[in-house]
Amino acid sequence: MNFVLLMPFLYFPEDKAEYIPAAISFVIFMILMLFAFRWIIKKSKRQEEETKELEQRILKERQQNKNQEHPVD
Repeated sequence: MNFVLLMPFLYFPEDKAEYIPAAISFVIFMILMLFAFRWIIKKSKRQEEETKELEQRILKERQQNKNQEHPVD
């Protein structure tokens, strides 16, 4: 079977200068992806710290409430 007919969208230019715009856009999108990835990681760590602080506060309040309900004589 003729594979050229199955993949008409493939195009390999003879003038390799036509790859330059694709390479530039690829580099731009990679840089944007890295910035987004770093931002997501920072945001995630910040949320993790806030969650740990909230958890510690809740545990402390529960412990205080438990001690108030059942005071040690």
